[in-house]
Amino acid sequence: MSQFHNQLRRAGTLVFAAIMVFGGMIESRAEYADVVINRQAEKNGMRPVVFPHWFHRIRFRCKVCHAELGFKMRAGSNTITMTDIIEGRFCGACHNNDIAWSPENCDLCHSGKPGLPTGVFGGHETSGPGRW
Repeated sequence: MSQFHNQLRRAGTLVFAAIMVFGGMIESRAEYADVVINRQAEKNGMRPVVFPHWFHRIRFRCKVCHAELGFKMRAGSNTITMTDIIEGRFCGACHNNDIAWSPENCDLCHSGKPGLPTGVFGGHETSGPGRW
């Protein structure tokens, strides 16, 4: 990859990180095809996780997460704990402060509206991005 493309990629990552940091200050909600993870979060006093599936999918093939990291293909069928993540399993394989931000940045992931059920949001449920 050329130096220009590397710089462009870094700039895009910084812009996304800034949006996530400043966007985390405002309560967010799931967008089209996001996965809400809330089996454990609210039980443990945290907001639901909103996982931007589209963002990860454009960067990685399905097998990276669903075969190599062990995520089952059905929303809600994975029991994910913060202990797992901190120990490098599931999300923690990348969110380790080396590849992506570390688990200590709680609000970057735990950004959902309280009460959001676990599941995939999109299609007929939202009529497209951001319309619910």
